[in-house]
Amino acid sequence: MTIKLNAQPRDIFGKKNKALRKKGLIPAVLYGHKIKSTPIVINKKEFDKVFDKSGQTTLIDLNLEGAKPTKVLIHDIQLHPQTDEIIHADLYQIKMTEKIKTEVPVVTIGEAPAVKDLDGNLIINKDTIEIECLPQDLIHEIKVDVSALKTFEDKILVSDIKVPKNITVLENPEEVVVLVTPPRSEEELAELEEAVEEKPEEVEVEAEKPKEGEGIAPEKGAGEQVPEAPEQKSEEQQ
Repeated sequence: MTIKLNAQPRDIFGKKNKALRKKGLIPAVLYGHKIKSTPIVINKKEFDKVFDKSGQTTLIDLNLEGAKPTKVLIHDIQLHPQTDEIIHADLYQIKMTEKIKTEVPVVTIGEAPAVKDLDGNLIINKDTIEIECLPQDLIHEIKVDVSALKTFEDKILVSDIKVPKNITVLENPEEVVVLVTPPRSEEELAELEEAVEEKPEEVEVEAEKPKEGEGIAPEKGAGEQVPEAPEQKSEEQQ
């Protein structure tokens, strides 16, 4: 599956990005190992469709106006704190001969007997797994079959996960990925219900209405540091 994304160079920064968003555009940054950071802008509707298909684990063919097409990963996105709409993105340019590190989502398949027959609760302890591989070997997700969870003592560990031979899992092999816990007792359910009833009062006391002008985190302008590579935590977006 080939996923394409179009972009244009950007010469607007900081608070002025608000004007881009009003036009249906998303400010973004293209960067990579030994590559100069490039501010770009992308059509929001097009980016949303691409992100729905690719997530952060599928290669994308980026067509940047005035430059050669290149392979990228969506490394990070910034969401509006109130609407959850994407308002900024980091794209990492891939060198196909260099291995990359990234986190791949865990997707459970099958049905756990401990849930079906014993009324247990399926707990996904790790929803992503960090891996290392060449870009062409990257997988979109890791499927974990939970049908082996027959009792509350059964657990699926990182070492139990099956991935293609060209992929290296970087997690602790003994870490639990999925397990099933016993159903809650009547006492636990009563305590949980009581806590839920008390929560609105706590929120009413502590929460404050945002001041006018607050909401979107301030962005950085020109002259910022280049974001780090996917195997490292990204810095604040520009």
